[in-house]
Formats: sequence, structure tokens, C-alpha cells
Amino acid sequence: MLNYKSEKECAFDALSLGEIMLRFDPGDGRIHTARTFNVWEGGGEYNVVRGLRRCFGLRSAVVTAFADNAVGRLVEDFILQGGVDTRFIKWVKYDGIGREVRNGLNFVEKGFGIRGAKSCSDRGNTAVSQLKATDIDWDEIFGKYGVRHFHTGGIFAALSDSTPEVAIEALKKAKKYGTITSYDLNYRPSLWKSIGGVEKAREVNREIAKYVDVMIGNEEDFTACLGLEIDGVDSNLTNLETESFKAMIRKAVSVYPNFQVVATTMRSVKTATVNDWGAIAYADGKFAEAIHRPNLEIYDRVGGGDSFASGLIYGLLSGNDIEFAVNCGAAHGALAMTTPGDTSMATKDEVLKIMQGAGARVDR
Repeated sequence: MLNYKSEKECAFDALSLGEIMLRFDPGDGRIHTARTFNVWEGGGEYNVVRGLRRCFGLRSAVVTAFADNAVGRLVEDFILQGGVDTRFIKWVKYDGIGREVRNGLNFVEKGFGIRGAKSCSDRGNTAVSQLKATDIDWDEIFGKYGVRHFHTGGIFAALSDSTPEVAIEALKKAKKYGTITSYDLNYRPSLWKSIGGVEKAREVNREIAKYVDVMIGNEEDFTACLGLEIDGVDSNLTNLETESFKAMIRKAVSVYPNFQVVATTMRSVKTATVNDWGAIAYADGKFAEAIHRPNLEIYDRVGGGDSFASGLIYGLLSGNDIEFAVNCGAAHGALAMTTPGDTSMATKDEVLKIMQGAGARVDR
């Protein structure tokens, strides 16, 4: 399905490019009334390789940038605890006040019932948003060290005028050295609204899409970021066999024949804590649908899509077929939403058991 480089010729199974923020969580309360917060790390692109390392045991690393202060070092400590290699982090001298460079903060409440999840990010002028295409030695990373799978996404691409150029340069270099590439469209209106809105998102993502092997997103992502509109696609649709979603994927592949795999999560939001959850993927001319999980109970939905991506990529890297990969992604995403935080706390054994239909009985 995908022609991966061998493990022996690569130092890393997976590498991501993106922003990693410090997440502040008020627990079961609200951001605006909180007096204490739990903190941990999180970032759309990073969450994927963190899951590949901690859940699936693969060798992973991250390319990002931090202001070199106590907050940046705290995020680094979280990354180290997650087992992700930090050698490619760019550290930028801190000016003492954050006038020139800062680290990103993300305040997130989980929501409950009719009250949806809510985030308030503070990420302007961050070190990673100031990265330039020439700041990272991609020839060293992909040529000297070797990487089997490279992942980045639309959150990183929306951070500044220069980050799309960084992503494109990384994707081109990855392709030069035979590394399989993936991209999660991850459309966030709040990131694009001050720099051109949906039209700018389409301009950027249509160019990036030319260099992607594995494209990931949901129905809103494909419409907003690539302009792929198909009559009959309803964002609240729960029937995973609908031809309209398959038509959207077929159109994506026809516009971008370089897409070897296309995968999309399928979510119908009933309440913040109850969603219908599933996924569909396309490869080698055929579709595969994950086990549909109606009325999935959710503790913290943030990072569920990223954990889907890491499970999918694990399935691809391990040489399994597309049916295994999409089910692995859907099961991992479902499990990740049962625990707090952006990153997965699931184990591979748990994922495999869920894929085989295991329930929630006590495991003794």
C-alpha cells in the first residue's frame, strides 16, 4: 500500500512538525472561574507522534521551537516524559518579557452535556510561528538520520506567513529522501480569520496538498481547506456507508492523485459527552470503514482526532491493510477521549482489545 523505508535505515519511525503549547485545564470547572489548573503539553501535530511513541512503541521525534525560558523547559520536560526525541527542537533566546518571542499557552475546558468544550489560546508571536524555511536542516534529518513517516498539519500552517513555507520545504525534502508524508487539515477558523479566512486557508492548503501521501481530516476540513464540496454531505450525518462521503474522498483523489491514502473521522455531536464516532479511509481503490460507535461516552474530546491519526499511521507503518489501519485509528481515538488531556493515555493492548470488540468490564 505504502512503500516505507526499512527500520534499519532510519533512526526514527515518525517525525512531526508543529507547535506544542502548555495546556491549562480547570478540571470539571470553567476557565473564567478557575483558581487552580492542571497543566500538560499538547499540539495537533505533536500529539500524533507522542501517541506513536507512548501507545505504539515507535521511535518518534518532533521539530518545533521554544523561547528558552522556564515555561519552554517545562514543555520540554513533558515531551521527554512522553518519550519523544527532542534533539530537533530550536531554542530561541528569551528577551525577558515576551516582546520578541514567547511560548504558546492553551486554556481548555472539557465541557459537559449541553455545554460544549471551550478553548482560549494565547499563542501570538510564539517561537515556532517565527520559524523560516531555512531554519531547519531537513537534509540532515531526512538524509543523515532517516525518517520513515513525516507528519504535519493545518494548525502549524496557519500560525504565520512563514510556517506554510516551512511545511512545504519539509514535505519536499521528505519526498526527496523517500519518506512517506501525512497531513491533517485540522481547520481552525480562529487561526485563519485574521489572515484571510477560508480563502487563505484554501490557498495555503491546496499548495501543501501537492506533497502529501496520506491526507487526513473530517468533512469540514476537506470543504474549508481544499474547497471540495459535494452535494448531500451533511456534517451531522452518522451513516458511514453514505455515498456522499465516498464521493468527497473520490474527488479529493481525482484532484490530488498523489494522495495514496485518504482518511476522515466521522463524528455526530449529540452532547459534549456523547458522540457517535467512526471513520472511513481509502487506499488502493477501495474503502474501509471503522466499527461505528454510536453514543460513545467522552471525558475529554480534545486530541481525539490526533489519536485517530496516530493509530491510522501505526497501522500503515506496521504493514497492515487499510481496514486494520482505520479501525486502529478509530479505536485509539475513542480511547484517548476517555482520559483528560490532549495526548493519549491508552496502551497498544487496549487498542487491540477494543478493535476486537472488548467491552468495559473490569480487567483483572
